[in-house]
Amino acid sequence: MFAVLKTGGKQYKVQSGDMLRVEKLAADAGETIQFNEILMLGGDAPVIGAPFVADAAVQAEVIDQVKGDKVINFVKRRRKHSSQRTKG
Repeated sequence: MFAVLKTGGKQYKVQSGDMLRVEKLAADAGETIQFNEILMLGGDAPVIGAPFVADAAVQAEVIDQVKGDKVINFVKRRRKHSSQRTKG
């Protein structure tokens, strides 16, 4: 059985025992969190929510809070007096 859940503006397909890397959550390492926005439950009798499946939840344990790699964005406007900017 699997579930499709929504967190951080993204959708994830999860099964029991999966490890996910999601956007930062308001929980410390070792805490258990619950996702209530379940879009679909799959298996022998799939259930599709409209927009969410009623009375469905997924529990997960936070293993660690880590930062991703730094993103550097270079912006250049063409033909407008050579305006350049670096963000990050």
